[in-house]
Amino acid sequence: MKKRRSPFDVFGDDFDIFGDDFHEMFKRLRERMISGEWEEPFIYGFSVTSRPGEEPEIREFGNIHPYAGDVEIGERRPIVDVFESDDEVQVVAEMPGVEKDDIKLDATETSLDISAKTKDREYSECVALPARVDPNSAKASYKNGVLEVILKRVEPKERKSTIEVE
Repeated sequence: MKKRRSPFDVFGDDFDIFGDDFHEMFKRLRERMISGEWEEPFIYGFSVTSRPGEEPEIREFGNIHPYAGDVEIGERRPIVDVFESDDEVQVVAEMPGVEKDDIKLDATETSLDISAKTKDREYSECVALPARVDPNSAKASYKNGVLEVILKRVEPKERKSTIEVE
């Protein structure tokens, strides 16, 4: 009989440590929720980005950090996706529960700092950009809890053209 492979086998043996950590973390959370000590919703997850020819990039998000051994109340890491085209870099961050006036953005040629603070929530993340950008070209919009920032690349990707030999 053939043994069924886990979809997480691609991450290697290091992924096995998550099971025990999550079990212990949720046990402590359940105790805190039952006692009334914890009322805020808890969020934890990770996203995996895979680009051709590169190692997969694994990013954590949320207000629970299993390696710290406890729940982090207050500051959250938004879910962030970064998209790249020939001329632009687009950063999309999910930050529900804030108003656009609560959001602060600081950009350099290689990174984007995102923060937002209200009386109930606080988000913070420093996003490493996949290409050099012009920070002064940034255009940002926020709608329905989703922040979108578009930055122009300083040096557009090389465009490949086919040359015919005569």
